[in-house]
Amino acid sequence: MNINGHLNLLNVFIINNIKGNYIENIMNSFSERIGKKDLKSIIQHDDIDDDLRNALWNAVNIFYFDQVKKNFLPSSSNSRSINIFLRIIWADYFKLRIDEQPQNFSEIKSFIKNYFFNTEWYEVYDFVEFLPRTYKGNYSKSINADYITFCNLKLEKELSGYRFINGQIAGISSPQSVKAIENAINLTDSFKPVNAHLKRALELFSDRQKPDYRNSIKESISAVESYCAILTNNTKTTLGQALKIIEKDHKIHEALKKSFSNLYGYTSNADGIRHALLEEEKLRQEDAQFMLVSCSAFIDYLFQKQSKKIE
Repeated sequence: MNINGHLNLLNVFIINNIKGNYIENIMNSFSERIGKKDLKSIIQHDDIDDDLRNALWNAVNIFYFDQVKKNFLPSSSNSRSINIFLRIIWADYFKLRIDEQPQNFSEIKSFIKNYFFNTEWYEVYDFVEFLPRTYKGNYSKSINADYITFCNLKLEKELSGYRFINGQIAGISSPQSVKAIENAINLTDSFKPVNAHLKRALELFSDRQKPDYRNSIKESISAVESYCAILTNNTKTTLGQALKIIEKDHKIHEALKKSFSNLYGYTSNADGIRHALLEEEKLRQEDAQFMLVSCSAFIDYLFQKQSKKIE
């Protein structure tokens, strides 16, 4: 019997959707659509909100505690590995005395749950990472692999800055990237078209119910184009033309200039890199994140250069 034979119908449904790499996004709530409830904020680095904490706790229950509950009785053929699993959690993770471990699983689970929902955000990740390294029960290879896949889907959906990579939770986006977006939005507050494009790009990217990565990328690009138009006082200007203007007054390192010139391919209205990017069948979170961070950083760069010119 495979793993699905050991899970209830709800869990089987979830597992099957994981293996199909698809979980249906539900539409924004009414309160979000009319602006009465804020859309989800940008990538979580130094915190875990309730939605993400709940999602990770559900993963722990579906893939491990449901198995423990079924196999905790001494009559179970898997009871020995389950008891070892719980003892390792108790003694190695929590560093507690073995002879003080409750004999009733519901008490152990209650203890872990209280810890999970009251501990620091980074300790939640510690615990989530610890489990697949530790669980060696029946079908452990499948269970651990599906658990990691499920966690990564939830981490992506809830805009966590972390993912399971090679069995370890690792950062996929730096706090500096988030800061670049925030800086660009703050700096362009007096430049309404630029500011509006950036905020819209962030809003589309950050919507955890129904993210729109394609249009987020378009808005990020439009923010750069709008700022170049303001900078050159020309509504038809391009990034290439803006670079020439900057180059007149400020030296730009050749490698940096080349990087910005390559970005022109994304911001150009002509067919080419931008066209190819936006015509891709499936744009993902990392594509939109890259463009939002890159365009924000570039706007910040242009702003600083122009400020020095004015001084």
